Amino acid sequence: MSGDHTHGQTHTYTALGLRAEAEPLSPGLHVVATPIGNLRDISLRALSTLAAADAVLAEDTRVTKFLLAHYGIATPLVAYHEHNAAAVRPHLLARLKEGAALALVSDAGTPLVSDPGFKLVADAAAQGTPVIAVPGASAVLAALVVAGLPTDRFFFEGFLPSKSGARRQRIGELAAIPGTLVFFESPRRVAETLNDLAVVLGRRDAAIARELTKHFETVRRGTLRSLADQLATEDTPKGEIVLLVGPPGADDPQTGAADLDARLLEAMKKHSVKDAASVVAAEIGLPRRRVYARAIVLASESDGGDG
Repeated sequence: MSGDHTHGQTHTYTALGLRAEAEPLSPGLHVVATPIGNLRDISLRALSTLAAADAVLAEDTRVTKFLLAHYGIATPLVAYHEHNAAAVRPHLLARLKEGAALALVSDAGTPLVSDPGFKLVADAAAQGTPVIAVPGASAVLAALVVAGLPTDRFFFEGFLPSKSGARRQRIGELAAIPGTLVFFESPRRVAETLNDLAVVLGRRDAAIARELTKHFETVRRGTLRSLADQLATEDTPKGEIVLLVGPPGADDPQTGAADLDARLLEAMKKHSVKDAASVVAAEIGLPRRRVYARAIVLASESDGGDG
């Protein structure tokens, strides 16, 4: 039986050069946010939780070991990631049922945001185990507040598909969302993704946030096309990247059918209705069936005139 780590034993952590005693921790699954770059971006509550837990469940124990060592925390680490989750989860749930206090962390930022952990939280809650949030750093929110884009509504998509065709189709599906779009992207794909975003979404304001909270933090702002053109001529950037795209405006072609109709009418001058629909669907990332249906309507109107 694992029991509660906090009974009869003192656990400490070091912050600002001072040794502090961790507060007793109640049983349950504690979801703890960790720094996304700057190691100082962690709360005193998070440090106390990590120190007092029975174990820290880490996506990559090497990364978390460095963080714990920095703050003088000696809590045992357990690897919990997408490759071993199915095998490890039942053991963790059993420990939680016995009254253990476990801390769940990801490599950086808030767990469960583009990281494993959702299933463990859901199963823990289902068996009646308390799940406690220990909030803190999040790359999504850090990027959002410095981007200079509307923050009243936003949609976090995570990573877009790696292939351009699938990526454009997904972007097309997101085009009408009335809020700022937030994406994660790898440095080697960011230029291609920006180009696809510009092709599908047209003229929208955007921002690229790189290496947030770290020494080389940079935020670049501009239109999708201007940013895409800039990155196309530069070396591959380094570090973690968050892409943000402003919501559709009143004059955004994606908010109405005018742009789609104009593209189809132009394409139908050179292609059959079917081929024109395929060309335009690929250009703007909308489902081909939807574009083809509109092309048929336009073709019939063109043939029949005003009637």
